[in-house]
Amino acid sequence: MPLCYNLVMKEAMLYQKTGDKKVRCFLCAHSCIISPGKRGICAVRKNVDGTLYSLVYGKVISANIDPIEKKPLFHFYPGSASFSIATVGCNFRCEHCQNYEISQFPKERPDILIPGNDMTPKEIVDLALRHNCKSISYTYTEPTIFFEFAYDCAKLAHERGIKNVFVSNGYTSPEATRLIAPYLDGNNIDLKGGSEFYKRICHAKVEPVKNTIRLMKELGIWVEITTLIIPGHNDSEDDLRSIVEFIKSVDTAIPWHVTQFYPTYKLINVPHTPLKTLRLARQMGIETGLKYVYEGNVPGEGGENTYCPSCGELLIQRYGFSIGENKISGGRCSKCSASIEGVWI
Repeated sequence: MPLCYNLVMKEAMLYQKTGDKKVRCFLCAHSCIISPGKRGICAVRKNVDGTLYSLVYGKVISANIDPIEKKPLFHFYPGSASFSIATVGCNFRCEHCQNYEISQFPKERPDILIPGNDMTPKEIVDLALRHNCKSISYTYTEPTIFFEFAYDCAKLAHERGIKNVFVSNGYTSPEATRLIAPYLDGNNIDLKGGSEFYKRICHAKVEPVKNTIRLMKELGIWVEITTLIIPGHNDSEDDLRSIVEFIKSVDTAIPWHVTQFYPTYKLINVPHTPLKTLRLARQMGIETGLKYVYEGNVPGEGGENTYCPSCGELLIQRYGFSIGENKISGGRCSKCSASIEGVWI
């Protein structure tokens, strides 16, 4: 299906008119004040004569059927398929973004109309059902920036028995988080590093991300955390320990994915992450008391498996995004009957 480039605008949610036709957006932690004719940091929300509009409502740039493990979510309907969608745009400028062609498109090509295939929430949900997907994932780019469309899809999916999942940078505002919470079942949130890393590499701040993780947990949404470990940037023992200690302070049952970096976008001269660094991070997490720590982007090394934190039994055996064995029954270990935290079929 060819991409459409016509501009369709929908009035945005979560903004306030401030006078002089300026608006303040409350969708994410940037809280942009946007003048008439200008866009926010995400480049997909525009002030038109004092009214804020989303430029990406229904403009689906990518739609695929993915294994839920790709998100990565290891404790959420393991082995199931998730209908995954995205629009262009992002509220971060991560220098290592693997999807920069679409996440940064509106910033780098503001002269071109927003690309994407026009789709309705009903079409998205119907496709998910047709392909026997247990969930819809709002992913590839930051789902917060296409919040209005994600919200409408999530509400309809919820009515029809389909779960909803965000794969997010965690910069969602408290207002947006509370609004989507009744329809959001899971969220894999990147906790990328410390404050200096966020400032240099992501052009953002770390504290709003931590606040979102805490609030998502408080609201009963299943949360997993991913840290892409980049050599020379966020791989020091202090960097990793600060992340581990934060996760522990929220909930030791939050799965932590430590994943291998491969050179991309503006960090093409940075080497991939040594396996020993992933092993160090995983061991640090386990020794600190985290129940579930996984190594990502290194299939076949054993760090992808789920073990019972009580008796050590191998419960889910994985290779990449594939599951070879799942011995969790009713959310419990098949050997010692200990409760295994997650969202299970």
